[in-house]
Amino acid sequence: MKERKALSPAVLFAGTLVAVSAVADSGVPPAPNGIEFPVGYQDWSVIAVSHREDNKTLRVILGNDIAIEAARKGKTRPWPDGAILGKIVWKDSSLPEWKKATAPGAFVHAEFMVKDAAKYKDTGGWGFARWKGLDEKPYGKDASFVQECFGCHQPARDNDYVFTRPAPMPLPRR
Repeated sequence: MKERKALSPAVLFAGTLVAVSAVADSGVPPAPNGIEFPVGYQDWSVIAVSHREDNKTLRVILGNDIAIEAARKGKTRPWPDGAILGKIVWKDSSLPEWKKATAPGAFVHAEFMVKDAAKYKDTGGWGFARWKGLDEKPYGKDASFVQECFGCHQPARDNDYVFTRPAPMPLPRR
């Protein structure tokens, strides 16, 4: 039988300090519903890309480690608790040397969905947050802004309220 060892209070305290400092380091105010701006999202892996013709925007959809593992295993209906999806949005632009290519132009916003089925039970298990512009201004006057987000996501109800489908990518063979 394996012996279980408890973490010392000092180790737990140190871990808490690291987690708190990661949030504090962002320097970005939280969304009106309390969701913190995810530090280090720029290093997350890509789940998919999308192009919206209606508002002429290009988007990259990123995921934290939990989301990426779920996407690769096809376990996204529902997405697991702890998954965070990020959508980074730019206005369409083109390249001077290749006019037919769509490329990222002006930054529009970064938005995130945080999966916690218990905490966000009134919004399909998802917490929503958005920060507008390069100054990363939180979207919404108060926490009720999430009803707008959740309302928009109703057509994706059968896909756990997520419009994004993980893009097929070859994985390394072993």
